[in-house]
Amino acid sequence: MERTTDLREAERFIKLYHAENPSAGGMYARLRDVARDIARTGTYTHTFEELEFGARVAWRNSSRCIGRLYWRSLRVRDRRDVATPERVAVECVEHLREATGNGKIRPTVTVFPPDTPALPGPRILNDQLVRYAGYRVPGGRVVGDPKNVELTDLAKELGWRGGTGGRFDVLPLIIQPGLGDPLLCTVPGDAVLEVPLEHPEYPWFAELGLRWHAVPAISDMCLEIGGICYPCAPFNGWYMGTEIGARNLADTDRYDQIPVVAERLGLDTSTERSLWRDHALVELNVAVLHSFERAGVTMTDHHTESRRFLTHLEKEEKAGRVCPADWSWIVPPLSGSATPVFHRYYDTSVLTPAFVHHHR
Repeated sequence: MERTTDLREAERFIKLYHAENPSAGGMYARLRDVARDIARTGTYTHTFEELEFGARVAWRNSSRCIGRLYWRSLRVRDRRDVATPERVAVECVEHLREATGNGKIRPTVTVFPPDTPALPGPRILNDQLVRYAGYRVPGGRVVGDPKNVELTDLAKELGWRGGTGGRFDVLPLIIQPGLGDPLLCTVPGDAVLEVPLEHPEYPWFAELGLRWHAVPAISDMCLEIGGICYPCAPFNGWYMGTEIGARNLADTDRYDQIPVVAERLGLDTSTERSLWRDHALVELNVAVLHSFERAGVTMTDHHTESRRFLTHLEKEEKAGRVCPADWSWIVPPLSGSATPVFHRYYDTSVLTPAFVHHHR
């Protein structure tokens, strides 16, 4: 089905761009050009400046992200000329390398071709550029990350031979071009910075063999700017410790390490009133923060990031802008009521530009 760009969305974005970038000039001429292009071709093309602004504002509008204070610093890699899945794969790997640096993580987005009336843009089927495999084993258990069992099965169907069979095997990227079959792309080891986890007080923690990758690059969302959908636009900030320590490694349907840590701590797990889960969860998060800091990899803690978010909120209000926020995502999954973001309500408006899940 042909998908024609909505002229009203395009006009709304162009007006927003010029309102926040008055030195750009020529708004009415640009509006005429956009209307003409949509009438002729069903879509239009953003200038690099519009693309950069739109991507940054999409981050600013991300209601589930607590780390938006630095939205203006987002680095935009314009790869709209990349047509083949092989080149998409190469650029995704380069994205990881550039965003990682030497551990000083830089917020980055790489924008590939948009959907047009004539041809859909490429897509990445992985939800992040770096994901660990989940292997089904006899008895119903999963070795690795249970979240990624289906993705692991799909990769195998497409010809992936699997990794070591361990808990932290990096999955290949699965890239779906606008036309044709999906492409499997192995992510080179030198493009994935990983941090082995240890604890500042408990030497045995390192024996658990836990680690996590440094760059959380979301890769299955569409960047919508002015009525145009860029379905392949992987983007990253840096991790907040609780994302790893209180979710990825702690959730019962993920790595489920709370009971393991509690046992090694010698906690009384026979009753919930001992708060063994809470104790183990805190120590797991201490290990994550300690390990990333020791490795020199950018990471923030949930108390610091909560204060930064309220600073961002105040700046947006002073600028006369709405700052949408989803309370259930903004409040950290550890010690929520001990952070300042817990004790207030937020605007739940849905704004564009935005990162959204694909229209199916």
